[in-house]
Amino acid sequence: MRGVAGVDGWDCWDGEAVRAVVRVCEGATPAEAFDTASADAWLAFDAGVRCMDDRPWLTHDDRPWLSHAPAGAPGRPGRSAPTLLDRLRGRRGSPLASPVPPPPPAVALCHPDGRVREAALEAVRSAPELRPLLVVRCADWATPVRERARTLLAELPGDALFPLAELVLRLARRERGGFARALLEAALREGPAAGVLALTACPDRATYRLAYRIAVERGLLTPMELAALAATSGDVTLQDLCADAAVAVRAEGGGPAPDPAVLDRLLTARSPRVRSAGVTALRRAGRCRDAEPYLADRSALVRACARYVLRQGGDDPLPRYRAWCAEAAERPAAAAGLGECGDRVVDAARLWALLEHPSPAVRLHAVTGLRALDAVVRERLTPLLDDPSPAVVRAATRALLPDAAGIPEPLLRERTAPDRPRAVRVAAERLLRAAGRHRWPGPGRP
Repeated sequence: MRGVAGVDGWDCWDGEAVRAVVRVCEGATPAEAFDTASADAWLAFDAGVRCMDDRPWLTHDDRPWLSHAPAGAPGRPGRSAPTLLDRLRGRRGSPLASPVPPPPPAVALCHPDGRVREAALEAVRSAPELRPLLVVRCADWATPVRERARTLLAELPGDALFPLAELVLRLARRERGGFARALLEAALREGPAAGVLALTACPDRATYRLAYRIAVERGLLTPMELAALAATSGDVTLQDLCADAAVAVRAEGGGPAPDPAVLDRLLTARSPRVRSAGVTALRRAGRCRDAEPYLADRSALVRACARYVLRQGGDDPLPRYRAWCAEAAERPAAAAGLGECGDRVVDAARLWALLEHPSPAVRLHAVTGLRALDAVVRERLTPLLDDPSPAVVRAATRALLPDAAGIPEPLLRERTAPDRPRAVRVAAERLLRAAGRHRWPGPGRP
């Protein structure tokens, strides 16, 4: 079931949620009516029940599947058979009609009347499958309902909250949703390690992030496991958490240096954030000189960390950058590093010369270095708008944007022609917009 704007952010008019409510009212279990493993489905079901008052068409007599009476049963003049809405409210049809059975516990737990919701909470004691709705009611707007639900939730064993973690964290975004989250976090810190590690495999991002955070706090993962996770995860929050934990050492004066194998795993990661953590940890491991290769890393963050580590070890990275730029093809990013720590007067000439280098990577990093040195000259950089490398064109465009107004407009207009490469056309349009010369298409023009 989908969930969009509606009650507490959930769509009351979701047809799938309505069908689930109807099926439960007709005798189906929640598991038969919707995906009970989905936090979104429980929230949509809750909103669907409470929105029945907003659905006047539910009382239409031409919908026999909404009626408590059997199909084809005769009705009494002037009064229709009890509808689903009547059943939710506990009403009868005619004065002589048979009593309307109470709504099922799952529906009663979501009833618009707070007294009905509060009374239905006791049903959860004997129906563990309804615990998700107990969690929902812990964030209820009615104080008696909320307090009773919290009392019942607190009575559950801690590991009983593990299967509800995704729903708990989803509800924690609500104004009154912090209670269940606090219980869950306490259970994760004190509960069985296997349960915590199982939640790290949950596809829900908030859930696995919390599980990993608790696992790190409890020391449930080895440094090598943390390093491998940091190196392979696509979640930057998880990368930072695990990389920092993998190289963590005790306070000054105690504890061993980071494991060399752990550092090597971090240093070979694709993520710049993870590599930078590994490079920074080289200082604590007493391996400052091992940071030298990372002075020419493709990432500015890693280069900055490498310079810091070398300086902490008493080395100056600037002479290395100057020497490497003489053989830039071997270390293209050395040009960017030179711009990040070089001298504008002394080193700008080296970078301008590299704009003629046959390697696109060298030209790209030379432009980056000139920007870092604040040595961009518009007339000398404008020819790179026609560079055969799209990456170089984009880098030149970024460097020229602050001075776009000084570029002749005909030069840019010419480069917006359809026969020009796409990268050139996009660059010219960006510069025209930055200069305030962009022509917005008129009516009927693409």
